[in-house]
Amino acid sequence: RGLISLSSAISPAEFDASSDSEKRKKDRILSGVQPTGSLHLGNYLGAIRQWVKYQDDYDSYFCVVDLHAITVPHEPKKLSKDTLSAAATYIAAGIDPQKSPIFIQSQVSAHAELTWLLNCITPMNWLERMIQFKEKARKQGESVGVGLFDYPVLMAADILLYQ
Repeated sequence: RGLISLSSAISPAEFDASSDSEKRKKDRILSGVQPTGSLHLGNYLGAIRQWVKYQDDYDSYFCVVDLHAITVPHEPKKLSKDTLSAAATYIAAGIDPQKSPIFIQSQVSAHAELTWLLNCITPMNWLERMIQFKEKARKQGESVGVGLFDYPVLMAADILLYQ
């Protein structure tokens, strides 16, 4: 457990060496914030403050969801800086990496791998119905990327990996 190294991709199973029965005594939580700028009071009050409380009562995993952030136009160097800053903010806010792993989503290759597998079986018409895609696509015009269209599949992969 702990802060995951950014130098090597890992699998979700590597976060914890305890037995399955030990891990499953508590309900599990996975949550994260996009690093699309500096984290702010709303992030703290709406999410991070709760996460600090949850880490004693739940099997908690907290991530910086940088794969979600790249679904819209972004500046790569700023995103990289904001990603590391978000992870540091989690710790500064009171999340203990010894109790609750903190990780960068893109460093766990299983997120992208499961997304691909789910993409192969997800009907496009399910994704075409997503209101969030339609709204954001209107704003981006013809430059809208497939990643935004596929956002719900990535979210599903995130959730399924930690069940």
